[in-house]
Amino acid sequence: MKIAIVNYRYFIEGGPERYLFNLIEILQAHGHEVVPFSIKNSRNKTTPYEKYFLESVDDEVRYDKSTKSPAKIIKSFSRMFYSLEAKRKFRRFLEDTRPDIIYIIHWHNKISPSILDVANSMGIKVVHRLSDFQYVCPNALLYTNGHICEQCIEGHSSLCVSQKCVLGSRVLSGVKLAAMKFHNLIGVKKKISAFVVPSSFTISRLIKGGMEANKMHHIPTFFNIKENNPDVEYGDYFLFLGRLTPQKGLETLVKAFSGTNYKLKIAGAAPNDGFDKKLMQSLEGVEHNIEFLGHKDFDGLRPLLRQCRATIVPSEWYDNFPNVILESFGYKKAVIASDCGSLPEAVVDGVTGLTFKTADPADLRTKVAMLADDEALARKLGENAWQRVNTDYSPETHYRKLMQLFKSLLN
Repeated sequence: MKIAIVNYRYFIEGGPERYLFNLIEILQAHGHEVVPFSIKNSRNKTTPYEKYFLESVDDEVRYDKSTKSPAKIIKSFSRMFYSLEAKRKFRRFLEDTRPDIIYIIHWHNKISPSILDVANSMGIKVVHRLSDFQYVCPNALLYTNGHICEQCIEGHSSLCVSQKCVLGSRVLSGVKLAAMKFHNLIGVKKKISAFVVPSSFTISRLIKGGMEANKMHHIPTFFNIKENNPDVEYGDYFLFLGRLTPQKGLETLVKAFSGTNYKLKIAGAAPNDGFDKKLMQSLEGVEHNIEFLGHKDFDGLRPLLRQCRATIVPSEWYDNFPNVILESFGYKKAVIASDCGSLPEAVVDGVTGLTFKTADPADLRTKVAMLADDEALARKLGENAWQRVNTDYSPETHYRKLMQLFKSLLN
């Protein structure tokens, strides 16, 4: 089977890209041909298909770090709504490569929905993997101003503007809301044959927001295990991996460790909003063993995962099955996770980790103490997690379910 994969980055920046390249490796190992479509970037991996890629609006991939000249803003907005440039380039790509099916991983606001019209006109089925709530919420998070918000999926999306849900801006919130309504008007969701969603909880929110239940396919993500039986230690520190943003629960995490002797390492990049500095300032004059490591690529994360006591996922938004959970399981580490959204689907309390009440530092501190004071328990939960990642979340399990979906659409 020839599979076209669409993702706006063709280099590893975060979880979606690790999934992208792990999936390409698995598909190719099974004899499938993969042809990528993306955006040109100086960090891209080498591919003969880059000649088809869209020109970069800005070499920086994150809006909060880009230089926002008027020309770039206009071009970004055109892709957000409907880009004739993207439509033209995608047509040439499809005419030359002739894939059997198209699999979109992440394209929102970067690669235009105009490409769907090309695919539909050529009779090529499209499957979209959803890692957020982009079709039902302008900021794609169902989270605003420090708390979960379901007003969009309850029919009140216009409140997005007054609440400044997108980067604290009424203008950007209005643009994102207008784009979402425009996409609904031109039937973007109807042009996609199926949606792959990693968690059952996320599916429930998408359906509540009006998406078709019969198009939803629950296919959890996977961890591409490179070591048959990794040699790990259960050290004296806990580990957080991820972007340093409020919805990730960093304030709760820092409060839980403040005034204790428990060690915490925080590895992740911070946006340009000063949130990381705010966290560090909150620790001034307070006894703590918290270390900020900054951004680490996955090779830099491996030794940290190998030697930590456990990882912590304190998310306070409906995090859609973050990769860090399976990456932790792959190194025989239990996860302490908030009981928010999809997290308890993988982190089964007392089996593959521990759960705590969302945004409750005291409860989190209690769960940290349980594993800090009991290495045998951390080891037991970690071994259970290892067994589960090898069965429910293995590459072969994911490949089998994904191919069943693809073949059902092609028959």
